[in-house]
Amino acid sequence: MSEMKTTALLFPGQGSQEKGMGRALAEADGAIMDLWLKAERISGAELRAVYWEGEEADMAQTRWLQPALTVVNLSVFLALAGRVQPLCAGGHSLGEFAALAAARALSVDDALALVCLRGRLMSEAGDGNGAMAALLKLDQAGAEDLVAAARAATGLELRVANYNTPGQFVISGRREAVDAAAALAKERKARAVPLAVSGAFHSPLMAEAAAEFGKALAGTEVRDAAFPVVMNVTGAPVRAAAELRAAVERQMTSSVLWTQGVTAMWELGARRFVECGPKGVLTRMLVAILDGKAFSAASCADPASIEAALAAGGEA
Repeated sequence: MSEMKTTALLFPGQGSQEKGMGRALAEADGAIMDLWLKAERISGAELRAVYWEGEEADMAQTRWLQPALTVVNLSVFLALAGRVQPLCAGGHSLGEFAALAAARALSVDDALALVCLRGRLMSEAGDGNGAMAALLKLDQAGAEDLVAAARAATGLELRVANYNTPGQFVISGRREAVDAAAALAKERKARAVPLAVSGAFHSPLMAEAAAEFGKALAGTEVRDAAFPVVMNVTGAPVRAAAELRAAVERQMTSSVLWTQGVTAMWELGARRFVECGPKGVLTRMLVAILDGKAFSAASCADPASIEAALAAGGEA
């Protein structure tokens, strides 16, 4: 390959968890096992028991999922470190914290502490009347129009929370407004699929949790990034510490501009995308986002898939 850096690292978020995730990497590397032990101490939970041997319902618990998936994302990055030279990175929602740690804007310890707190706060946030749904078979204008119509009909908070691809969105807000949007979607030959979450994430209904999180963030060192991190709240690449901090402060109550972020990575020069984490959800989204553009992608979650990705793409 050319010596020019063309690799973008992608870090997945909530919904990418799977049983056994990270186990093979941890059992092969004591430093990675130490990450699990550290996350267990900070979270106060037996994360390995939940994610290596537990049940799906337990694995979906936000307070446990956030530190566990962050450990897995960072485990993959550590296994790749020195073998891939990133042009840039981005993380989907929760995944942004692993991206910041990979770019050395956050220390690994601080990233783990922040996601443990974030998971707890988000699991406790709201009054039980928040909901989210995946919106399919609409373009961006159609999704935004549907949300505006449901919000006007109910007078309740509702927004597009995730711009995942040009044809896949997540809406978030008051349950009655989400239900109204789902009814409108059916009328418009679209689909709204309810998500099993504990609250209306990435909406103003997370304001109280975000304020509490902000207090911890204020006491956390944020450094200039070693390479650009494309932030969720703007969809733009950032390296300056002050800008990174400001974006993280807003993340919990703001929309995830993932489509815009991936497009920004392409415009920076990214032509190879390496997903650091399980399931390959972000890898599959690339086809729709970069429609018609030439690129390669690999999803890495264990030693075998990491070696396969490196063999296929070499050092970028």
